[in-house]
Amino acid sequence: MKSLLALFAMVAAFVAGPATAAPVTEDEAYAIGIEAYTYAYPLVLMETTRRVSTNAGVPGRLRAPVNRFANMQSYPDATFKDVVRPNADTLYSSLWFDVGKEPLILKLPNTQGRYHVIPLMDMWTDVFATLGTRTTGNEGGTVAIVGPHWQGKLPDGMRMVRSPTEMGWIIGRIQTNGPADYDHVHALQKGLWAMPLSGWGKPSPVFAAPQADLSVDMKTPPVDQVAQMAPQAFFATFAELMKRNPPHASDNSIVLRMERLGIVPGQSFDLSKADPAVQRGLARAAAEAYPRIVNRRKAIPLTRNGWGSMGANIGVYGNDYLQRAFIGFAGLGALPPEEAIYPMAPVDSDGKPLNGASNYVLHFEKDQIPPADAFWSLTMYGADQFFVANPINRFAIGDRNKLAFNPDGSLDLYIQNASPGADKEANWLPAPAGPFTMNLRLYLPQRRATDGSWLVPPVKRVP
Repeated sequence: MKSLLALFAMVAAFVAGPATAAPVTEDEAYAIGIEAYTYAYPLVLMETTRRVSTNAGVPGRLRAPVNRFANMQSYPDATFKDVVRPNADTLYSSLWFDVGKEPLILKLPNTQGRYHVIPLMDMWTDVFATLGTRTTGNEGGTVAIVGPHWQGKLPDGMRMVRSPTEMGWIIGRIQTNGPADYDHVHALQKGLWAMPLSGWGKPSPVFAAPQADLSVDMKTPPVDQVAQMAPQAFFATFAELMKRNPPHASDNSIVLRMERLGIVPGQSFDLSKADPAVQRGLARAAAEAYPRIVNRRKAIPLTRNGWGSMGANIGVYGNDYLQRAFIGFAGLGALPPEEAIYPMAPVDSDGKPLNGASNYVLHFEKDQIPPADAFWSLTMYGADQFFVANPINRFAIGDRNKLAFNPDGSLDLYIQNASPGADKEANWLPAPAGPFTMNLRLYLPQRRATDGSWLVPPVKRVP
């Protein structure tokens, strides 16, 4: 009889579901909080960047209302602070989309063989599709971005791409061969446009002038705004964003972990109303998780020549949440390695941090010129990850510059604060007076650039 009663009790417990979990301790909340902050960071950074970029009533580059393209008319300069580590190789075309109500139709131009890439990024910073030269070709066409739950009919023959989130970002690039090429690229940008499905086949609407949203901080770079967020604001923002931008299908483990703190997808979260142990644990976690993301750079393995590889999981991150957060911090909008790779130089050949107090040379042998099927460049960044003003307004140097090659076909690039002299200035990449880092960009990298058989040469300090 006792065994039968025990069996009935087990069945009743199973039907009723699991027992209420015991309250978490402060240390448990802290441990989960480190994971939660890291997981949430890209989503919060994207929203902060979106608010700045769509506040089109405020003068500035690369700003337009939601579902409309903003086209850069020239390369970014030292005043551009909206997105960290920009390039000076392409003219950007940016669009923040919202497909919660209906699909958005994109029209791409025929670029006549010109390299371009139109990456579609969800709000977690994962690139869920790339359009352009490598994938869909250079002939242009139309594509419909639809929301995660949309069901309906598109115009006959139109390709559909489903976004995992209702909101997201397109940060398109069109190859630009210096300022003399701007007019040609501007004409291509005009052929890149978007409209809601309900407007398809109708005359283009006339838009009213956008009004500025004065509640948006337009002075502080988005990456710094997120860094300055109090834990309560950070986690509340995160919870609100998850209502329209649900976790990926593979995120169940972290979702279950966060539920123990009261952070549940689809529900608001108020840290001030949480258990005191959770409040203390999350406050500690937020203070330590952000530096952990920033310091991820120190853990990036360096080649024997001193260049850091960001790894293969860029643009599509799976469950490597720390990598995803770090790339958001250090290069929001990064492309997948099939489109571009970004080796980074933090140190010279002696392992010392790069600094404009010294002069450097980057030497490529003839058979070691960066192997890219589209183009390559070397870009300079100051300690804040943005361009630094210099007397010749050169922030990057590469194969589209009029470089002076050595008689044997090798190439020397001079990296220093002061001019190396008139005879070498064609190959000069100006450096700031203080600390700096560099990225080598290879667009459409050849296989030997991605399989490890080609290495970037060391940055050598000139005695």
